[in-house]
Amino acid sequence: MPVTSMIAAATSLSMAMLFFAIVNAAVFVTTLLLMPSMPVSEKQSYGAQLTVLKKSITWLSIAAVIFMNGAVFGVYSYLAEYLETITKMTWNTISFMLLIYGAANILGNIFAGKLLTKNAFKSVATFPFALGAVYIIWFLIGHFSVPMALIVSLWGILAGMGANFNQYWITSAAPEAPEFANGLFLTSANLGTTFGATVCGLFISGIGTQYVVFGGILFLIASSVSIFLRNSFYHPVKQLS
Repeated sequence: MPVTSMIAAATSLSMAMLFFAIVNAAVFVTTLLLMPSMPVSEKQSYGAQLTVLKKSITWLSIAAVIFMNGAVFGVYSYLAEYLETITKMTWNTISFMLLIYGAANILGNIFAGKLLTKNAFKSVATFPFALGAVYIIWFLIGHFSVPMALIVSLWGILAGMGANFNQYWITSAAPEAPEFANGLFLTSANLGTTFGATVCGLFISGIGTQYVVFGGILFLIASSVSIFLRNSFYHPVKQLS
């Protein structure tokens, strides 16, 4: 997406969409050729998979993912607007910043895998506080270009980590139905994006673009509560058993 934005800024929207179509076609062909076949070892009925919705741990996990994803993408939805109106960057610079954010996501994915292997539950519980600290610093120095470039890079790393944390948080709550749990993860993430963008948009329309991070902080507080409740009522060892 950041590369597509840069192409659109430098050439045209049509060229950006053409590039996007080519990338998706390449991914499709690569998936067909390189992804191994993974036949179902034991078929589950729809009813058996839906039983995970009877567990409160599932709903606590869904809530946490909605709030964590909303905290990231609610703010990200207005990043370009923020960089233009508050940081006073040009559109070419903004496109480059989006590219930095995307590259930082990749680093976040790598770091998240290592953290989940070492101590998954502590890593997830720490995430809202780490991202909250970034948002507070962002609010204080968002007018300055160079500090904002560093903040966006760090934010991108945390966002990449958050995506992995979100998926783990739901799949670990419903290990008996992994495919259905993955569907719940996607649904929860999309709901988080929708709710987050709505709430952050209300902050912008109510008190100004500079305060968009307050919407993200609000979602982080809610995610911390959901994570705390799950960890309090469901011991980590029991969750995975």
